[in-house]
Amino acid sequence: MLHRDVEAYLATLLNHFPCVVVTGVRQCGKTTLLSEALSGWQRFDMESVADRQQVLTDVDHFLRLYSERVFIDEAQLAPELFPALRVAIDRDRGRKGRFVLSGSSSPDLARHVSETLAGRVGLLEMGPLTLSEAWALPAAPFYQLVGQGASPGDILAQATPRLSARQVREYWFQGGYPEPWLNKDPEFRGLWFRNYLDTYLLRDIGALFPNLNRDRYRQFTQLLGNVSGSILNNADLARDLGVSEPTVRDWLQIAHGTYLWRHIPAWSRSAAKQLVKHPKGYLRDSGLLHRLLHVVDAEQLGLHPMQGRSWEGMVIETLLRGFENAGIQVEPFHYRTRGGAEVDLVLAGDFGLLPVEIKLASQTDKRALRSLNEFIDVHACPFGVVVNNDEKPRLLDERILALPVGGL
Repeated sequence: MLHRDVEAYLATLLNHFPCVVVTGVRQCGKTTLLSEALSGWQRFDMESVADRQQVLTDVDHFLRLYSERVFIDEAQLAPELFPALRVAIDRDRGRKGRFVLSGSSSPDLARHVSETLAGRVGLLEMGPLTLSEAWALPAAPFYQLVGQGASPGDILAQATPRLSARQVREYWFQGGYPEPWLNKDPEFRGLWFRNYLDTYLLRDIGALFPNLNRDRYRQFTQLLGNVSGSILNNADLARDLGVSEPTVRDWLQIAHGTYLWRHIPAWSRSAAKQLVKHPKGYLRDSGLLHRLLHVVDAEQLGLHPMQGRSWEGMVIETLLRGFENAGIQVEPFHYRTRGGAEVDLVLAGDFGLLPVEIKLASQTDKRALRSLNEFIDVHACPFGVVVNNDEKPRLLDERILALPVGGL
């Protein structure tokens, strides 16, 4: 059993809402976590014929019989459930922690929640293992410190790496899906990723979008590996695939909505700057990316032309999963001007703005921080962060912290 940092946030949501909806990519560990955290609850799986029949034969009657401590897995497969659940919740709106729904495919689940359960549910997005979870370490203090508006000095004091360079590299190559971490056999890992992608294409995508040309969509997922970490131009993607731009736009929404792809919009709040408005995107899991790129081991990864963009995507996912697990809402953006100034990641939250530069090297030349300093000045940010491979955290100047990824 792998410890998951998000469990504490799940408990918080259950204390405040009658229903909690847990979403996330297939095989990220949702059912395992919820089965452990909700010990003693009644569980019904909507992929089970018997459970579906029990729940859906008479949904109102079912929810009167099972009015609390009910966990319904893959709830997006039971759309009839949602209106009845709204009625059941409204019978006694003040009772908290009664229902938990989970699902792997967010487009349908998000639509059902927004249409029928708005204001009645707490939402939690769960990802694969974070860097710390993969190595059985507690969550890094960085996320709570940022959320609390801590000073750069306080953050620096608690950012000492807890992982070796070898451990970081293994996680980077392997990605965060739990099953390959539990079975470290290289042959099993290769087979797992190959079958995982087939399952995603044939099961999830086929069920959600039955009219989709899955062969073409498979080619599209392969192409996503090649453009991961790039500024996206839908016209170029459409030309490479031989499809229309609207089709590419729809496919990108599908990939993002099913948690395969991370859409990072362009920053647009700098009125005095001429900004690049195209979004960026990343395959969310570095291990899946490397399988699509046919990278066979960590040594080969170190020589691959995609290594920089792969590293950037891995660090971005580490940060976003860390904030989500801590219950701290952030919006990610990328920043680029037509003059060439660039910041890899801008996080917007209640704490303000946190601009982040991501470097694969262990040392960062201060001359390379001009864009970061400029962004801090223009937007009055308290400080900025460089995430790199250094052995210890450093203060690069009075407003820029260099934090080793091993401390995240």
